[in-house]
Amino acid sequence: MFTTRPTLQGTFGMVSSTHWLASQSAMAVLENGGNAYDAAVAAGFVLHVVEPHLNGPAGDVPIILAPAGGPVRVLCGQGPAPAGATIDHYRGLGLKLVPGTGPLAAVVPGAFDAWLTLLRDHGTKELAEVLDYAIGYAERGHPAVERVGLTVESVRELFTREWTSSAEVYLPGGRAPAPGELLRNTQLAATWRRLLKEAGAAGGGRETTIDAARRIWREGFIGEAIAAHAARPAMDSSGRRHAGVLSGEDLAGWSASYEEPVSFEWRGWTVCKAGPWSQGPVFLQQLALLDGGIDADTYGTPEYVHALVEGSKLAMADREAWYGDAAPVPLPDLLSPEYNAARRALIGETASAELRPGSPGGRAPRLGALAGRAGTAAAFDAMGISAAGAGEPTVQRTGETSGDTCHLDVVDRWGNMISATPSGGWLHSSPVIPGLGFPLGTRLQMTWLEPGLPSSLTPGRRPRTTLTPSLALRGAEPVLAFGTPGGDQQDQWQFHFFLAAALRAPVRGGLDLQGAIDAPNWHQDSFPSSFYPRGTRPGSVTVESRIGEATISELHRRGHEVTVAAPWTEGRLCAVARDPETGVLSAAANPRGMQGYAVGR
Repeated sequence: MFTTRPTLQGTFGMVSSTHWLASQSAMAVLENGGNAYDAAVAAGFVLHVVEPHLNGPAGDVPIILAPAGGPVRVLCGQGPAPAGATIDHYRGLGLKLVPGTGPLAAVVPGAFDAWLTLLRDHGTKELAEVLDYAIGYAERGHPAVERVGLTVESVRELFTREWTSSAEVYLPGGRAPAPGELLRNTQLAATWRRLLKEAGAAGGGRETTIDAARRIWREGFIGEAIAAHAARPAMDSSGRRHAGVLSGEDLAGWSASYEEPVSFEWRGWTVCKAGPWSQGPVFLQQLALLDGGIDADTYGTPEYVHALVEGSKLAMADREAWYGDAAPVPLPDLLSPEYNAARRALIGETASAELRPGSPGGRAPRLGALAGRAGTAAAFDAMGISAAGAGEPTVQRTGETSGDTCHLDVVDRWGNMISATPSGGWLHSSPVIPGLGFPLGTRLQMTWLEPGLPSSLTPGRRPRTTLTPSLALRGAEPVLAFGTPGGDQQDQWQFHFFLAAALRAPVRGGLDLQGAIDAPNWHQDSFPSSFYPRGTRPGSVTVESRIGEATISELHRRGHEVTVAAPWTEGRLCAVARDPETGVLSAAANPRGMQGYAVGR
């Protein structure tokens, strides 16, 4: 089987991420005696610098970790809605959707505190050691990848006319960074240097310094600047200037927390995901919908693709009706054999264009006014919202985006494993905070301004994020950590990767990670997007042209609205693995986009 690169194997440590500089920084930490968690934190902060169009320190990060010999845990770096983020407040501003950009869409920032909590509880290195790599790239510069300049160019007018603090960082000399040109963020480097100086002055040991840094983020010079900035009106995707509702009290009152993962067993595998405040259980529902007909012989056939697309539609419809943090979610019923047998019976020989949530435990599903509409254009027209660009993974003039994210996985020689999907706080999401060098996130755009839904805007509750790292076990042993950027597509692309890794022949006795990543991929959009302006494409499926004419023709025949994309466009997967019997580690990374890289030895 042709692959773009080999699946790496070794015994010391393996890293895979969406940018080679983050991967190599993590590997440097491992080489210097750090563990997987030290390495992941270093890589996370490097990603803030080298992929600023994909994530930032004021964004979000769900993390799944499996300490050697310990239980799998989820570390939630998804901040909640501020206390002032009420439906009445937003409706009172004349809004029907939370804007996709600007301070009004900001949640309590979650990424920074999550990374430092991970370092304190599971790492071994000093904060200054793991931040050194990010500070270096921010201060001395890093070669900009193509998408950074393209993203900045797409919002040039917004930056120069409205978000001038962003122009200072990303339009130096009035010009967007060219590919390969050294891009610096001296404001961010200065922020981290001051943070280290003030945290170090607190005295005490490693953990005391880390907790002092967390307090500075919430209540010190960083927290004060964030709160003051959020209160300033700024242009957003509604076409008007609004002030945010994020306050110093919101920042001071929240910290990252641990929780149990949600899991599902399938053919000897146990897949662990974050709870239904993320879209993670969508992956598990797709597993539960599989019948005995999915095996190595049927893998990749037109029938296989059709069945997976239709199963994804059912799982995503349940996500829309049942997932969120604002109401109880009946996960045991959604994952039960009885429920999934009934849902599986809905998958016919032809494509469905309907949004068909189920009734777990006899409960009646409830969809929001926009989500329940059959067609995108009609739904938006009825609400007075422009649907231009809905569903497209691009950045609009006003900064809104669909699915810009990073991912990283690490496994070390001791068997510690981690999967993390940092996102939010994009350079185009909100104005850069003057003097700090980073913007706020916009995760509140994933809530509905309609009461009574699981994903309704609710103070103190998390928006239902698309971020969804994965970790899988064989028996009780962690074996595989993986994930991808891609917004709503994440648990589709990951699901196809996992099945490919589970069903395909092994490579050198281990999982064929690179072959599973390189395999032709696809996604469907027959559900409301999580991103402003919340569009949908009923009956759609987008496939890489490499999937083959026979499959494309058969999907057309079955009634799918097929979009044939370029051959290497679907997915941005990363993966690491460990064979518990031999201790052999492996890793692979996605060739699409020409940024992801795996390293290890």
